[in-house]
Amino acid sequence: MHAWPASEVPALPGKGRDLRIHDTASGGLVALDPGPVARIYVCGITPYDATHLGHAATYNAFDLVQRVWLDTKRQVQYVQNVTDVDDPLLERADRDGIDWVDLAERETALFREDMTALRMLPPAHYVGAVEAIPGIVPLVERLREMGAAYELEGDVYFSVESDPHFGQVSRLDAAAMRLLSAERGGDPDRPGKKNPLDPMLWMAARDGEPSWDGGSLGRGRPGWHIECVAIALDHLGMGFDVQGGGSDLAFPHHEMGASHAQVLTGAFPMAKAYVHAGMVALDGEKMSKSKGNLVFVSQLRREGVDPAAIRLALLAHHYRADWEWTDQVLQDAVARLDRWRSAVSRPDGPSADALVEEVREALAEDLDAPAALVAVDRWAARQHEQGGTDTGAPGVVTRTVDALLGVAL
Repeated sequence: MHAWPASEVPALPGKGRDLRIHDTASGGLVALDPGPVARIYVCGITPYDATHLGHAATYNAFDLVQRVWLDTKRQVQYVQNVTDVDDPLLERADRDGIDWVDLAERETALFREDMTALRMLPPAHYVGAVEAIPGIVPLVERLREMGAAYELEGDVYFSVESDPHFGQVSRLDAAAMRLLSAERGGDPDRPGKKNPLDPMLWMAARDGEPSWDGGSLGRGRPGWHIECVAIALDHLGMGFDVQGGGSDLAFPHHEMGASHAQVLTGAFPMAKAYVHAGMVALDGEKMSKSKGNLVFVSQLRREGVDPAAIRLALLAHHYRADWEWTDQVLQDAVARLDRWRSAVSRPDGPSADALVEEVREALAEDLDAPAALVAVDRWAARQHEQGGTDTGAPGVVTRTVDALLGVAL
């Protein structure tokens, strides 16, 4: 599966600062010190609908992570998956009377268009669950051989008790885990499971549903968590720098994935930091496909909204915050974009040397994009109020905003 084209990232003078970021597993900020190549895995979409603003906010957060690392002169190995076979996708295809493969391909293509428009840096490896199946099957077979997995009516489940570190990602108690498991795709009440929290690794073939050769597992399809584990281990290995996604993925998805990988490899941890973006609401409720209260990036683009304004609207909120999308949020972003573009359109202006470091400092401290925006606002206000004589300043601002915030002026 191919990703989307990369926009050029301008080089800035000097060198950026190392990133400190909030780690869900430790509950606090951690200083990341990747080697020459920083490694990040971000969980991708299940393509039964296009990119809504909750998705966009999440991918924007991890785009900032990449930009901070690139500014430190590191290379970035970024991996993202596409869950292109899953119950919600099959259910939507059945509802709409469309082949599930066609639906997945259509929505993935639209996602790529949205990511391109928003100038999100693409992953080096963009991998669908279906294409990963040949690598998933041996992992499930190995877990079963190790005694960390068991069969139940043809399905294969992972035993969470096989991982002594289980629970250390989300830091939730068993009762909270059980509630979230039921809400987020698990089956804690299925009779016969050794532990209600045990997640499915391999689903035996069901009538009328797609299935693949699972070797000794029989025909079927993979569970959600093992999909990401197989892709991450294949392209990044254990101990990569950041596992990212929305806050609703901390449990069960990232918790289970970490346990799968840790049992398979005997190493700990799977990732040095588990980083989670907040939820975006509309009309007082979290945007979600199940509720249907969605604002799509493609819809806004069709209405003529500049993608740079959409990105500024996302950047105006700290990535870990839960916030609500409103017309005013977009209007404020459009006005900010206009002010900035007007300010950099002049042939000279006040010095912007300090601005580069202010933006770097804000983003290095847990991706504080709102503080970075305020720093650019201050420079634009000085430009409009008093101007300046530095002929290079508008270009410095333009390149800084492009390189670190991903906004084209």
